[in-house]
Amino acid sequence: MTANTYQPPHPSEDLFPLPTKPRLLVVDDQAANIQVLYQILSHDYQVLMATSGAQALALCASKQPDLVLLDLIMPEMDGYQVCQRLKADSITRDIPVIFITAQTDESAEEKGLDLGAVDFISKPINPRIVRARIKTHLILKAQSDLLRSWAYLDGLTGVHNRRFFDERVNAEMGRAIRNQTALSLVMLDVDFFKRFNDHYGHQAGDDCLRRVAKTLKTSLMRSSDNIARYGGEEFVCLLPDTGFAGAMQLAETIRKDVINLQIEHATSSVAPFVTVSLGIGCKPEKAHGSANGLISLADTQLYKAKEHGRHRIFGAELLPDL
Repeated sequence: MTANTYQPPHPSEDLFPLPTKPRLLVVDDQAANIQVLYQILSHDYQVLMATSGAQALALCASKQPDLVLLDLIMPEMDGYQVCQRLKADSITRDIPVIFITAQTDESAEEKGLDLGAVDFISKPINPRIVRARIKTHLILKAQSDLLRSWAYLDGLTGVHNRRFFDERVNAEMGRAIRNQTALSLVMLDVDFFKRFNDHYGHQAGDDCLRRVAKTLKTSLMRSSDNIARYGGEEFVCLLPDTGFAGAMQLAETIRKDVINLQIEHATSSVAPFVTVSLGIGCKPEKAHGSANGLISLADTQLYKAKEHGRHRIFGAELLPDL
């Protein structure tokens, strides 16, 4: 059975107070067991399915389910190993894992909890118990996610803050190196922002940053892309699985979208409206590198964009030996 997502054509009232149905990943090497859980859960949740540990890890990284229902006994990679891998990766460590097992040995349950699982459900499955426990753990996750999001938000603009970016860029670089995928970083700066503040006042400056941040969020089309306020009038966009050409295209979209806001900037030397300069650093698919190297490269390219007149884009790829 291949990975799949199900959305009921006539959804009933949600069991969980979210704007979209929570996404569950059911992992079992036996298709019949997956079908049992699918029938129990698909009316109230989006259901992803995986029949191996490797497939489960890939889906967790790419789809970010809200909860994983994980079979304990599987060939090649058992449930313990999958759970351990999920908890070792900063991208997936906050996804709650519930083991589904026919084992009643207390030591098995203790080992699973020590590895980071939140619960055990015994086979044969009782539908009411499964639904109740899933609902409980999804509520706990939603509360935890909310508290975490507050710690990672920039209070002025509402986008992620520097703390979030510093953690995420390291995690994404590690994933890009392991999977041999591209990773790009767009760093941008509002041109002549000090002049803007001096001329229009700090309240206008704050409003300008909020509008630029909102435009950046609109420009990013994928949920896996992230924007953060890097400091002052500087922002960064982290783009997993994005090569140099894709990053340059997005940067050009951002450049145009910002000037199209037509925020008056009478003291700018490049345009009568607010503009941005952008620098791009890219780790190609087969290259290695470090998060600091990628940041330094993007920052250098941003400096070049400013040095060559602002309101423009410069970019480069990491060299293979970095």
